[in-house]
Amino acid sequence: MTAFARPAVMGVLNVTPDSFSDGGEYLDPAAALAHAARMAAEGADLVDVGGESTRPGASPVGEDEELRRVMPVVEALGRDGAIPVSIDTSKAAVARAATGAGARFVNDVTALRGDPALAAVVAESGAEVCLVHMRGEPRTMQDDPRYDDVVADVKGFLEERLAFAVAEGIPAERVWLDPGIGFGKTLDHNLELLRRLGEIVALGRPVLVGASRKRFIGTLTGRAEQERAAGTIAANVLAFERGAHMFRVHDVAATRDALLVASATLG
Repeated sequence: MTAFARPAVMGVLNVTPDSFSDGGEYLDPAAALAHAARMAAEGADLVDVGGESTRPGASPVGEDEELRRVMPVVEALGRDGAIPVSIDTSKAAVARAATGAGARFVNDVTALRGDPALAAVVAESGAEVCLVHMRGEPRTMQDDPRYDDVVADVKGFLEERLAFAVAEGIPAERVWLDPGIGFGKTLDHNLELLRRLGEIVALGRPVLVGASRKRFIGTLTGRAEQERAAGTIAANVLAFERGAHMFRVHDVAATRDALLVASATLG
């Protein structure tokens, strides 16, 4: 595993017109690169570049368009080498191009289900991969999600996908797990996953949590998307206490400070 000391912070860099919180802000490569530099200066351990929105109700993006959006940014960051790069994609062709340009991490919301060729790309590239739990697909994932026991169901899914990844030639030590906060879950499902996150951590692989600015935080606080940093920090500190290793966030500096204080306090 890459030496991301716990707690690690993954900065969100969406080069999309329709992401739920920052859609359209970083479509221009120059703006995206300036934001990446800002997040690195604020303490991000890596930057997650995504060219296809996975917000609830989002429509799919074609391979060529996703490559057009992400590759100028990934290539420039790869050449610079100042901060590790993650590619947020479920497409093998995008992952292949991005890892060839220096990306070291593949963040796949489909957990290697979206493209049958992606597992081989990850295995051959030497990159790490994060397997995310998502019910259905972004377009439909919030249509009345139901579980018998959300934590047991998510844990079972991630255990199965981890076994699949290993069978496809990806070493277990290069696999991260993400319970998919907000990906086909109600408010109560999200809270239960955070409350019992230790059960996911018990699978033995580092856990990534992506709660940043999500709808459940707005439901609890009444805050608009850009005003949810404090709620996000609360969720991440609680997740850290329960064993999470990395946190995918929009607000890097504030999250980093909170997690450093939590880490020092918990020892």
